[in-house]
Amino acid sequence: MNDLPIVVIGAGPQGLAAAAHLRERGLTPLVLEQGHAPAAAVAEWGHVRLFSAWPELIDAASVRLLEATGWTAPTTGYPTGAQWIERYLAPLAAALGDRIRYDALVTGVSRQGRDRLVDADRANTPFTVHVVDAAGREERLLARAVIDASGTWRTPNPAGADGLPALGERAHAALISHQVPDRTHPDPYAGKHTVLIGAGDSAFNAISELTRIASAHPGTTITWAIRRVVSETTFGGGADDQLPERGALGIRARQAVESAHVDLVTGFRTARIDTDADGRALVTGEGGRVLPAADSVVVLTGFRPDLSFLGEVRLDLDPTLEAPRNIAAEIDPNIHSCGSVQATGAADLAQPEPDLYLVGMKSYGRAPTFLALTGYEQVRSVVAAIAGDHEAAARVELVLPDTGVCGGAGVYDEPDGVGGGCCAPVGQEVLSIGAGPRG
Repeated sequence: MNDLPIVVIGAGPQGLAAAAHLRERGLTPLVLEQGHAPAAAVAEWGHVRLFSAWPELIDAASVRLLEATGWTAPTTGYPTGAQWIERYLAPLAAALGDRIRYDALVTGVSRQGRDRLVDADRANTPFTVHVVDAAGREERLLARAVIDASGTWRTPNPAGADGLPALGERAHAALISHQVPDRTHPDPYAGKHTVLIGAGDSAFNAISELTRIASAHPGTTITWAIRRVVSETTFGGGADDQLPERGALGIRARQAVESAHVDLVTGFRTARIDTDADGRALVTGEGGRVLPAADSVVVLTGFRPDLSFLGEVRLDLDPTLEAPRNIAAEIDPNIHSCGSVQATGAADLAQPEPDLYLVGMKSYGRAPTFLALTGYEQVRSVVAAIAGDHEAAARVELVLPDTGVCGGAGVYDEPDGVGGGCCAPVGQEVLSIGAGPRG
């Protein structure tokens, strides 16, 4: 077992950081990345500017590895996803060298010769990791431990308000995007009508991009459909957010609505997506309301973890969030209400399957507001635990910034806007809500 590598699934920010920590402790990482290059998922939203500054986007062990190559850490500014890759993640992957395998899709994780029913000597039996390469060739690798940092990017939530694809959503997939629009490639939206479904930071970024496209291209119109009522927290924490650029995203989205650049439709739960005689999308809500015909529909309703390849290992996940049970109450937007979230470590992330950990975005399951800082602290603690340094694994080396949002189930979804948890009831606000797109 000690001669086997620790398999890390995913070469994103947390996967690469895990590999750097493993190397620093004299352990052998093997990073399996589905894409053709490091941070393949980040590359797909490379035009989006992060609301975390450079010092909050860089892992300490990775810095120590890179500085030995002559690399200098960026210290100021807020990079785009593409800049994050170019100036940090790609150099880190290069420093890790052949410890990363690309075009390696993980299709299953289990124990050698044991399915999930077998108890005998399970903890002392190597993991088996089944991998398919770009040519479709299958391979079975052995591992001492597995760190799943595969994220949630490939499994976005559908438009349907019941968590399932809306009726017609699959049939009309060509009209639907799950990515933030890019103002440098405006053609899908310029001079056209876009319906945006979803609330949160991704939706705020989409509003920012779409309004800039609208400013440069007359005739561009935007309808933004959200499930929430308009309350103090609809547009995030604003000036109270301890990450100023995150707060600014929401402020800009609010300004776009108040200035009538965006028609905001509240209390809207998507039920079906059809097309009209011109092939434009018709989005219908649960109550029968139909939004104006759209040339495209941008669905930014969050993400969920892909657990399909973990079916033969033993997991203890919260039934609501699909996150490790020990952290669920801390991150659940239905009950977590006070703005702050605590850092999570190996003890919080440990599974009934010994030496298996879910880290990064995947550790949050369906919950929002994950930060890179959270993932870096997770992998530091997890690698320490795998290395047997239990004191370091138990130590907390991170205090996360407050969101400035006092939210709960009521604020997020209930028509009366009543807060949950430690929140007092939140008063509703009235904004100028348009009835449809303007020509």
